[in-house]
Amino acid sequence: MSQRSFPRLGFVGGGRMATAMIQGLLRAGVTTAERIVASDTVADIRETLAEISGIEVFADNKAVCQPSDVIVLAVKPQVMAAVLADVKPAVQGKHLVISIAAGITLQQLTEGLGAKTRIVRVMPNAPSLVGAGAAAYCLGAKATIEDADVVRQLLHVGGKAFELPEHLLDAVTGLSGSGPAFVAVIIEALSDAGVRVGLPREVANHLAAQTVYGSAKMLMETGLHAGMLKDMVTSPGGTSAAGLHALEKGGLRAALLDAVVAATQRSQELGR
Repeated sequence: MSQRSFPRLGFVGGGRMATAMIQGLLRAGVTTAERIVASDTVADIRETLAEISGIEVFADNKAVCQPSDVIVLAVKPQVMAAVLADVKPAVQGKHLVISIAAGITLQQLTEGLGAKTRIVRVMPNAPSLVGAGAAAYCLGAKATIEDADVVRQLLHVGGKAFELPEHLLDAVTGLSGSGPAFVAVIIEALSDAGVRVGLPREVANHLAAQTVYGSAKMLMETGLHAGMLKDMVTSPGGTSAAGLHALEKGGLRAALLDAVVAATQRSQELGR
């Protein structure tokens, strides 16, 4: 799809996730700054987003609707009801509305914008900034096949995307939506451990991040199960076996399981 045929995008909300998506699209070269607009009620956010992306950013949410084909609702779940009431008069039949707010259901979005509105619910994640995102989406009742194509094109620019039934999107929020924070803690801990055993901080940071990146890349490109990679690295009585024993004693596996469950449950709570 050429830059001119890529839909014009309007982001309502200019926070971290919106910024990551916008920068990812611009970095990929699928569209230009002139074909994206955004809005935010906070002046500092408007100034920062405009400065780093080159797009036009408004204080009025309704201002993003008229020039846009696709409206992306990128606001916190707690303010979604007020935002829907604000933009509803400006949402027209030409618009596809995409929500990336955790926990906000298609029913809530439809009630806020009207039964005829074409709506898609999406759960992206921050690595879309560098084309390595993991996202899922589900279509509202009025969304068309063409709308699904637009969403797939939009999300695949930022990484991988999966169409799922809506009841699984809270689980996606818990796993891949919140997951970058969990992985960042793991990388930070590995780096701290490297310093603890004598490595310079800069070297430890790079080794930790590259190890996580390389392991993920190997799993994705070879199709290996994670357990198989673990077994490949772990020789009898070796260093990895000793380290894995320490991880099991420390409860890392259970802690990660609990983290995803807790994040999923919080997503469900936000939609109530």
